[in-house]
Amino acid sequence: MNPFTPHRSSQRVEQGGFPQVLRAEWTKFRTVRGWVLAMAASVLVTVSLGLLIAGGAHSACVTGKGEGPCPAPLVGPDGTAVNDRYYFVHQPLKGNGSITARVSDMTGQIRLPDVVPGVRNVKEGVVPWAKAGLLVRQSLKQGTPYAAVMLTGAHGVRMQYNYIHDVPGGPHNGPQWLRLTRSGDTITGYESDDGKTWTEVGTVKLTGLPETVEIGLFATSPGVLWEMAQAFAQATATFDQIKLQGASGSWRRDDVGVVMESDGKTPHHPGGVVESGDKLLVTGVGDIGPATVDGGLRADLMLIGGAVGLIPVLVAAVMFFTAEHRRGLIGTGLPAEPHPARLLAAKAAVVGAVAFVTGLVTSGVVVPAGLAMLRANQNPIQPITLGTELRVIVGYAALTAAAAVLALGLAALVKRGIVAIGLAIALVVVPYLLATAGLVPWLLMITPAAGFAITQSVPTFAHVDVDQSLLGGYYPLPPWAGLTVTCGYAALALGAAIAIHRRKTALQAPLT
Repeated sequence: MNPFTPHRSSQRVEQGGFPQVLRAEWTKFRTVRGWVLAMAASVLVTVSLGLLIAGGAHSACVTGKGEGPCPAPLVGPDGTAVNDRYYFVHQPLKGNGSITARVSDMTGQIRLPDVVPGVRNVKEGVVPWAKAGLLVRQSLKQGTPYAAVMLTGAHGVRMQYNYIHDVPGGPHNGPQWLRLTRSGDTITGYESDDGKTWTEVGTVKLTGLPETVEIGLFATSPGVLWEMAQAFAQATATFDQIKLQGASGSWRRDDVGVVMESDGKTPHHPGGVVESGDKLLVTGVGDIGPATVDGGLRADLMLIGGAVGLIPVLVAAVMFFTAEHRRGLIGTGLPAEPHPARLLAAKAAVVGAVAFVTGLVTSGVVVPAGLAMLRANQNPIQPITLGTELRVIVGYAALTAAAAVLALGLAALVKRGIVAIGLAIALVVVPYLLATAGLVPWLLMITPAAGFAITQSVPTFAHVDVDQSLLGGYYPLPPWAGLTVTCGYAALALGAAIAIHRRKTALQAPLT
């Protein structure tokens, strides 16, 4: 007997209520060895690939003390991994006050791929999220709360605070005046095109701000992206017409977060400041913002084989319908046969529930076990809350269930197993594999593969440029929005199949 063929009963399932039909369909599924083995294969494939990745990951960093394990990621006020490197020209501000300055020019340098092997190809220019502006922060300690109003390389004026928050201002169309004021714990950012008419960009409350804070001018620039890596980039901003209220004294200069070369003494791409009359030319390297790529390995990487692991689930879901349809056990319209809507709903409930448990076992094993292996190998790990880890685990189970119901619905529509399997794989698996390779990531917005967004353990922040690849943690949709797309496809396919079978039964009724 074919392992995907259900046992043929000597009599049809008598028509009854939904619980009876549901029980009969569950009995069919669990008694077919091939379908049960397909679910087990899904668990085995995904868990094996995830643990293979976790076991093979070994991060190393070169510091002034030589090569060794990478340090744990820097964590911001809300527990997110962050970058906090910039050049800061500042003064202490006790109590309330403000700083006003004009950014009259912003230039920079970026490293592009070498034209001549071994010869550095550095050109003039700034990256889109290069930043220069005014900054107030609790202290110079990295990861502490801050607020800043700034001019960016290609995104106009912004107000950003505590690393993950970004408020857009106006576009950049020439020299830009900026102002930052402090009133207790409240920081307000302003912008102006002429230094006379001011527009508020945003207001933020930094709870627990000490009486004395650091306030001043800063510049920084994340690296330029090419081939899933960041190369050197720096920004230089010219500040003039600088006015301080509430602070007095000489400027202090700090290259915050600067790292050293392997000799432990030479700064790696240092920043700096040059005074020219009443102007300050501030040069900075780094970023103040979320560390989405360089903040450690992500939990969702443990599920990178999830798309391949879904293939056996899709096959079993299709065969759950076509095995009986092929033998003439579905859609005959005979009185003893359960109503098609009831039958398809029961099949969807069974295959969805089994797939959910399969996905839950898969993610419930591979995510915590994979993270434990990464930590045992002294890899830096992106911080993850218990709530996020549970969402990743349960979310993958929900995605597995939705994909199974979608495959069942496709099988009921096309009634040909090979065609339905091909469609299910093309809609769910192929877009994910293409996006993993950095190709056509927009498919993860319009296909059922969008549901993989539910597994992302690090958000995609709009104010951080990343390579648009799943390996880099890029998902075009938020977690629940992506899962909603997949569930929508599943509901549409199943609903259309039920409607078609109901219509067919209605047409056959007078003849029977």
